Amino acid sequence: MKTLTSYFFIKSILLGAFFLQSIFSMGQGDTFPVKGKVVDADSKQPIIFMQVALFKEGEDLPLTYSDTKENGEFELNAPVGNYKLNFYLIGYDKKTITPLQLSASIDLGIIEVVSENQNLEEIVVQAAKFPFRADVEGITINPEANMSNLGGTLLDILRNTPSISVSDDGTIALRGSTGTNILINGRNSSLTQNLDQLPASAVEQIKIINNPNARFDADAEGGVIDIILKKGEDLGTNGSGELTYGTRGRMNTGVRFNHRTIKYNLYGGYNYRDWRDVGKRTSDRILFEEDERLLQETDRESQNIGHTFNYGGDYYFGKNIISYEGVFTTNVDSQVNTLYSQLSRNSTGESILDFVRRNNETEDDDGVDNAIIYERTFDNPDQSFRFLASSSYRNQYKVQNIDIFNNSTEANEENLTGQERGFTDETRNIYVFQADYTQPLSDKKKIETGLKSILREFDNDFVFQRFQEGDQDFVTDPKVSNRFIYKDQVYAGYFIYAASSDKIDYSFGLRGEYTNLNTELINTNEINKQNYLNLFPSAQVLYKLNEENSLKFTYSRRIDRPRPWRLNPFPDITDSLSVRRGNPNLQPEKIHSLEFGHMLNRAKSSFTTNAFFRHVDGQVDMITIIQDGISYMQPENLNTAVSYGLELIGLGEVRPWWNISGGLTMFRIIVDGSNVENGSINKGFAWNTKLTSDFKLPFGINFQIVANYDSPEIEAQGRDLAQYFVDANVMKNFFNNRGSLALSVRDIFDTRRFAGENRTASFSQDFYSKNETRIFLLSAKFNF
Repeated sequence: MKTLTSYFFIKSILLGAFFLQSIFSMGQGDTFPVKGKVVDADSKQPIIFMQVALFKEGEDLPLTYSDTKENGEFELNAPVGNYKLNFYLIGYDKKTITPLQLSASIDLGIIEVVSENQNLEEIVVQAAKFPFRADVEGITINPEANMSNLGGTLLDILRNTPSISVSDDGTIALRGSTGTNILINGRNSSLTQNLDQLPASAVEQIKIINNPNARFDADAEGGVIDIILKKGEDLGTNGSGELTYGTRGRMNTGVRFNHRTIKYNLYGGYNYRDWRDVGKRTSDRILFEEDERLLQETDRESQNIGHTFNYGGDYYFGKNIISYEGVFTTNVDSQVNTLYSQLSRNSTGESILDFVRRNNETEDDDGVDNAIIYERTFDNPDQSFRFLASSSYRNQYKVQNIDIFNNSTEANEENLTGQERGFTDETRNIYVFQADYTQPLSDKKKIETGLKSILREFDNDFVFQRFQEGDQDFVTDPKVSNRFIYKDQVYAGYFIYAASSDKIDYSFGLRGEYTNLNTELINTNEINKQNYLNLFPSAQVLYKLNEENSLKFTYSRRIDRPRPWRLNPFPDITDSLSVRRGNPNLQPEKIHSLEFGHMLNRAKSSFTTNAFFRHVDGQVDMITIIQDGISYMQPENLNTAVSYGLELIGLGEVRPWWNISGGLTMFRIIVDGSNVENGSINKGFAWNTKLTSDFKLPFGINFQIVANYDSPEIEAQGRDLAQYFVDANVMKNFFNNRGSLALSVRDIFDTRRFAGENRTASFSQDFYSKNETRIFLLSAKFNF
């Protein structure tokens, strides 16, 4: 598979190089800068994210445009000529400067804009650069505003995001739901399988959409997480470099650049990551009828070395934009897990069996994403057309070498009694074709429509071998080895009608999806086919009470299709007495989701309150089944699950030197798992909170505290226990804010761990997992 991966990578690079070379061949004449600083007319505070567009006289399409930076400043470059300069930002009156005669550099100085009423699209607080901002659909994360993300990965960003919880194995839960549709640049991608392999420094922003409308895939119970990678938007040649070094030799370094003119934009980035980790896991399981107690402890050491490249370009001609986006990742993950097990009689403590299993595992993981995008604008700025074609390829090759030491409590070579090994070769291919069109009906009304096809194919080939003394060789076990093939095609179409007025904005949509799914176990010739057509209505309403307050309502019907790993019945052979496996008979979840909220937006603060309700038919949860003294953990469809709760998200400037942002999510869960073995109706209350506090200290020093708490949360057969941690960060800027030096301390009090308990009529189990989480990181960054 390495040869095939190299072929895809070379093909990707050649495609990108051909596209970029064609762009480079187009030049332009001398240009002059137009710059200024945009501030709020009332508060005099700088405004970020305001779009500034430069138009030639008599033309409706901007010659060039950009967004204001954190300090409200902007700079555009254009040839000699007569222009008009427009300023746009939802929540502010449009401002125009005309005529603008450009024959030399122009500095417009301070430009004041006037606030207006809010609307459906977005609410932005302008006082400072906060870690996130809220809107009618959810929240948008700005990773660079949270210093705890320095040197981290996508999981670190999400771990510090309101309403999101991240478990020890990287599973993401949004408002208590682990079913989320994760996209990269708005596209379905195989690279989202391991979010801890994508560096935080490569991410521009993340959009969390709790209750998406018909434009988005209906898949995912919890909503959509869209990861937007950096590509560079500023005119001219820009770049940055950064280096992070920390405890246990952890390292993350990267460089990126972009070159943009009024005709084209080129960008590229590279990240190198070397991350080491150690940890320990314990488990205490009691089987009541068998009178057995199993105590287990696992020592873990791991290292991940990864390279990530993202590259692409945009070409602007007339009212058209053609873009190419590419991502290539290659990672080598190595780990050693040593499992110590003691099996005894629970009533007497009499020893039954002691053994040790040492798993030496390596995994090569390579992936390539390519996308071609065409966008067309029209004389009416509300009219648009967009077409996307993308492919995503990933290959994972894992080798497990397991040494077994029976009747022993130590992994000494003289105690070796057996050997096993496993080989997993998995490829994933995802192809997406999508077209979207927006047609205004009037100044206040529009329709949106589109088509989308998603074609997925996953091929997992697993070979399990045991060492046979008689043969003095490893022999394949056909009862465990198998090849699992997953194919699905989802064909979708949608329609949205939207209208707005001075007091109310609303949209109603309908999405239809036809799904064709096939799984096959090659060795046993077991075939599972599913075909179904579903309709998914959605609605969004925003009622503006006044300039500061608005009410919102959203509804969507959704589906959560089982992921391939949940359908794959191959066992994880790391622990012979506690086995994880998939379930090829899983059915999709059916979800109804409602949300009602209030949004308060002021000059220096914003506060959002959301009440939500979710009903799930066929809820999927991990269930433990005991067979012949072995625990099998696998996903099962439960009867139903109902959750409802309240979410509070706020941010604001307490003092000119002190900003606070964070969120609190409280919800009750009722899970009916009475249809599965040892299942019951379980219910409970859970909550989580995130709080970020930023301080501007003397001498240009910034200090930040980030606190996280996740309460206990119920599962079908038990509950997960609380977890909490606090991070601290300090940063100093240099060279007119072009360079910075930061020190981060993750998990100051060393409290972050993952623990839980299972309680049924036939067994009980307690588990505890703790990795090295108190980490010191020193980061340096320079922009040019």
